[in-house]
Amino acid sequence: MEPVEPRTSWTFVTQHARILAMILGDPEIRLRDLAEKCRLTERAAQAIVTDLETAGYLTRVRHGRRNHYEVTPGTLFRHPAEGHHKIADLLQLLVGLDQPAEAAPRPTAEGDHKQHSG
Repeated sequence: MEPVEPRTSWTFVTQHARILAMILGDPEIRLRDLAEKCRLTERAAQAIVTDLETAGYLTRVRHGRRNHYEVTPGTLFRHPAEGHHKIADLLQLLVGLDQPAEAAPRPTAEGDHKQHSG
């Protein structure tokens, strides 16, 4: 039996969530690096960062030639079905996916550090 190709190439995590998690993990990350890791153009990554900033999920401050990003603590999901949940919970999971299970404390959008109990 031949493998069946999926109808679409969707994923469970949106590019917006992925970029926000990467920014949380590295507040000094360059747009070029965000784009490369997400397999996007720099222009698309810039548009997503602008969306997130406009919606209040992050702030951007210029430090010399670099941007410094800060994820806004306490922000909630946009869709009414999840609207009572904080984005920080999802971001903590996504940032943790880049680390081994026994890794040191992970950053959260709330600004504290939580120890992973593996």
